[in-house]
Amino acid sequence: MKISGLIPILFLIFIYGCSGNNITGGFTAIDGGIKMNRIAVFDTSLGEFKIELFEDKSPITAGNFRKLAEEGFYDGTRFHRVIKNFMNQGGDPLSRDLAQSARWGTGSPGYFIKDEFIEGLSNVRGSISMANSGPNSGGSQFFINVVDNTGLDWDKPPAQSKHPVFGKVISGMDVVDAINNVETVPGDRPKEDVLINKVTIE
Repeated sequence: MKISGLIPILFLIFIYGCSGNNITGGFTAIDGGIKMNRIAVFDTSLGEFKIELFEDKSPITAGNFRKLAEEGFYDGTRFHRVIKNFMNQGGDPLSRDLAQSARWGTGSPGYFIKDEFIEGLSNVRGSISMANSGPNSGGSQFFINVVDNTGLDWDKPPAQSKHPVFGKVISGMDVVDAINNVETVPGDRPKEDVLINKVTIE
């Protein structure tokens, strides 16, 4: 068999194999180019961490978070709910205002998005997921899992607890853990404010 005859075939196989989603989070754009998932950089009062947004797998949920971040929606908010060995919750615009502390956890961007449950995405340590109060009630609030919380997955019991995953921490998990270890008061609120100074998109 002639090697030269295999080269065109191997080339076509290589091109075809690279045209879909890849393991680093890239996906094929409408124009045929490879587009990489964007990164959300959290500048907090306890340090910086970065989250890869799964725009390739969860375009509705990740896209909504990216849009809000680019609008500055999360800047100046707090991690208003921290449960040790469970998760850190933020994203409530009301948490900017101490006078509204009794309502923290109820704020939204003024709309809700459809639940986007994707097979293979699970509430494991380091994942970011949508907080909600029931089906299709997510808006801006999110939480970051600090342990594996697979009981929050859409395809695992308990059936009433379903939270869509849309990204993962790729650096600064030590900062996420530090947030989870702060002292809290009744209501799972940090005794000392944990501020999200700014979220930028790379």
